[in-house]
Amino acid sequence: MVAFAGVLAVLGIHAKAAEPVRIGEINSYSAIPAFTVPYRNGWKLAQDEINAAGGVLGGRRIEVLSRDDGGKLAQSLAAAQELTGRDGVTLIVGSYLSHIGLGLSDFARRNKVVFLAALPMTDDLVWSKGNRYTFRLRASSYMQAAMLAERAAKLPATRWATIAPDYEFGRSVVANFETLLKARRPDVRFVAEQWPSLGTLDPGRIAAAINAARPDAIFNATFGSDLGRLLHDGQAVFRNRKVVGVLTGEPEVLDVLGDDAPEGWIVTGYPWYAIPSADHRKFVEAYLAAYEEDPRLASLVGYIMMKAVAEAIRVAGGTDPEKLIRAFESLSVASPVGIVSFRASDHQATMGAWVGTTAIRDGAGVMTDWSYGDGNAYLPPPDQTGLRKPQN
Repeated sequence: MVAFAGVLAVLGIHAKAAEPVRIGEINSYSAIPAFTVPYRNGWKLAQDEINAAGGVLGGRRIEVLSRDDGGKLAQSLAAAQELTGRDGVTLIVGSYLSHIGLGLSDFARRNKVVFLAALPMTDDLVWSKGNRYTFRLRASSYMQAAMLAERAAKLPATRWATIAPDYEFGRSVVANFETLLKARRPDVRFVAEQWPSLGTLDPGRIAAAINAARPDAIFNATFGSDLGRLLHDGQAVFRNRKVVGVLTGEPEVLDVLGDDAPEGWIVTGYPWYAIPSADHRKFVEAYLAAYEEDPRLASLVGYIMMKAVAEAIRVAGGTDPEKLIRAFESLSVASPVGIVSFRASDHQATMGAWVGTTAIRDGAGVMTDWSYGDGNAYLPPPDQTGLRKPQN
């Protein structure tokens, strides 16, 4: 009997060891597939690599339970409740839209479950509305605005206008850019602002308003179809003016624009086709082999996100939320762009962004004269972010 019990115990241990580690993943797949499907391809590629190498915690596979929130906050929260309740996931990852990222962050706080936000850029996620259960991977609005302000300060322009979508991301990135540029160039003035709602941009009206203010330069944060309409029907607003564009150099944006892509803009983006490091080339080759399409910035973020999850579980030695928090707060993970770390002070990762100039090659937009900005160099010191982050 004792021997039989011992056999059962061994079998029980082995059975438990073989159970997959379940990760809950939520994103707006049907609402913004151009951005979220490449992201899903990225995390699936990393998941396959992790499992092929033996998984985590002594041989347990990572299983991802993915949900589409349709771009709706209520739907994302319902998915989070189902995943953490009925499905028993270890932690939640994902989101693209800032308001959904903030909603999932609050869910994580209330339900004491770790949430790794992949793509939302709002600063509130880790500062004014940050909490101990939420971490963020992608370079934030503040970080990307800081990179662009550094280059914009070298331009001769003193009169600036801004065009940005009228929601949290647009408001945040414009406020950051204005503050950071003025800190470098006290002589700068912002003479016009335009805040079109997503999908309703009127190129003629915007061009008339901007031209009336006579700016030397423009900071643009529109993207997608709004940017396409602006470039096609209102491009005169950019003529003979310096333009700085956040996200405009990402393949998700440039590939859609084609030969309508702007030339000579200073932008943040992802020149995947020109990054020479061996680790990055390995990622690109694996992605091309798996999906037969070029990687996007979201592909890279999704890939690094899943690698970070696996490394945090390894460091924590399990899936207990408190141990995962401690693991993430000291986590450094190897990635195609070098080591990415998470700051204990605000839970922001140091993944950076590329800054360069747009050009047209073979009928497509590309980035030239680019450099990689290490995220850690464009974040406020930890003692400053600690003042912005609420006490738990």
